[in-house]
Amino acid sequence: MNKIYNVGIIGGGVSGVVIALELAKYGVENILFEQENSVVNGPPFCHLHAGGNLYPDISEEQCRILMKQSIEMARLFPQSIDERPTFISIPKTEKYAVEDIESRLDMLVSYYKELIEEDPENQILGAPEQYYKIYKQADLDAIKDSPTVKRPQTADEWMSNAIKIVDYNKLKTPVILVQEYGWNLFRLAAQAQLALNASESCTLKTNTFVTDIKDVRDLNLDHNWEICTKDQVYKVNYLVNSSGFKTGTFDESLHLNSERLIEFKAAYVSKWHPIPGLIPELIFHGERGTPHGMAQLTPYCDEYYQIHGMTEDITLFENGLVQSKADTVQPEFNAGIKQKLERHWDTAEVKNRTENAIAFVGKFIPSFCSATVGGPPMYGAQQISGDDPSLRVGEVQFPSKSYARSEIIKASSALTVANQIINNMEEEGIISKLSNHTNNNVLLDRISTQDINILSEQLAVERGYPGALSKLVIEKD
Repeated sequence: MNKIYNVGIIGGGVSGVVIALELAKYGVENILFEQENSVVNGPPFCHLHAGGNLYPDISEEQCRILMKQSIEMARLFPQSIDERPTFISIPKTEKYAVEDIESRLDMLVSYYKELIEEDPENQILGAPEQYYKIYKQADLDAIKDSPTVKRPQTADEWMSNAIKIVDYNKLKTPVILVQEYGWNLFRLAAQAQLALNASESCTLKTNTFVTDIKDVRDLNLDHNWEICTKDQVYKVNYLVNSSGFKTGTFDESLHLNSERLIEFKAAYVSKWHPIPGLIPELIFHGERGTPHGMAQLTPYCDEYYQIHGMTEDITLFENGLVQSKADTVQPEFNAGIKQKLERHWDTAEVKNRTENAIAFVGKFIPSFCSATVGGPPMYGAQQISGDDPSLRVGEVQFPSKSYARSEIIKASSALTVANQIINNMEEEGIISKLSNHTNNNVLLDRISTQDINILSEQLAVERGYPGALSKLVIEKD
């Protein structure tokens, strides 16, 4: 193959597709390789993290970064955002102080105001003064008997619906309702894939496994890299390693050293009886990895709920966090986790872990104990650069000329990484300086809601999940 692409991107996860789309909107020709038959397969995400309120142990700086990046991504993929709030609480058994969370929220409100001053279109989480609301014990007692509202419009209506099913006597007060929204993986994947297929500047190669990369930068050729698949060799000038937890595999083949952790996690799909009104996402904080780790209940359409329980018998796994070693760049999972990553879950384990998750949530929502298994787990492995497992913000490294390694931990970092790569390409002269930098992407804007609805449901079903998981709880107007 004689064609030379400006950029070759390995990995069609959320980072890879956003990089490809951002390049394509500027007319930069690129080719994207994805080994599955569709893009954005994992690890799963369900929450926008516009403030980092699911992580009481991370720094305020990480919280600000998560807020900024989440707003940017929500503006890019508005059809994937579920505009319902999140209930944040601390069980009485846990060490965290509500006052510390309040202090962080005040900081985030101030920062949110700064982001809106920079660009009024950043106001996607409602008015800053409504970013969160505190509910003391007396407030909860006062609203618990209010009529159920099928489609809540106010914070009090959301809280009233939630507190009818939550045993708040087990929680420290106050509890908090915050404008951290849901984020639908299937809808983002659908919009991205439709935009990539419609683009004239991006060639999307699904069902394509990259077998090798050859560095030909010193051979005086008219290209810098050769990306090898089973049947073809593709020539590119700039290489992006966006292969998620497998990034170390290609670093090893290029004799590049880097420290990293990779972690396997799973969430569980449950089906519950109908309840009268919508509820927010429900968070019950706890120390990660202990028997009292965080419980997270994420509502979907048609009475489906996704559950995270940050314990080793639910979301986390024994030997699920592994680190690179001195003699190898790519960490390796054990055989059991590799089997799960290849979609070979033991049926009994799925049932057992889902039922553990249901019982875990049932400690705080007693009626939820009647929920049943609703589908296969949503799972995947994420990379964490360095050696700090608590890190939640990751971006990009440039280990050598004309080579970028995406190191995102949360999906919200994808646009930041794309912009950093474009800046690096400009600096290296791979592309000319762009005079029309813009935050929106016309390729994504052209995709219709109807087309997203159709493809997102198709992707969910193809991957073995209920089609309802592709729908928004709060439909767009």
